[in-house]
Amino acid sequence: SNSSDITVEASPLKIKKRSEVGFSKYGTNLDRKDLSLYDWLQHLQEELMDAVNYIEKIKSVLNETKQDN
Repeated sequence: SNSSDITVEASPLKIKKRSEVGFSKYGTNLDRKDLSLYDWLQHLQEELMDAVNYIEKIKSVLNETKQDN
């Protein structure tokens, strides 16, 4: 049986594309050595805060859509 999951298969491609976009934008990748562990944690925290904002926005839109129906 084929246990392939199209969503899971798409993830590595998206991760690679994201890395390429990041390199184009910042001229570096995750192999960089100029950041401390604290700096990496700071970047992660900022990304997670962005994710929370995205979740809040999506929930707001879903609530508006639910109220319109």
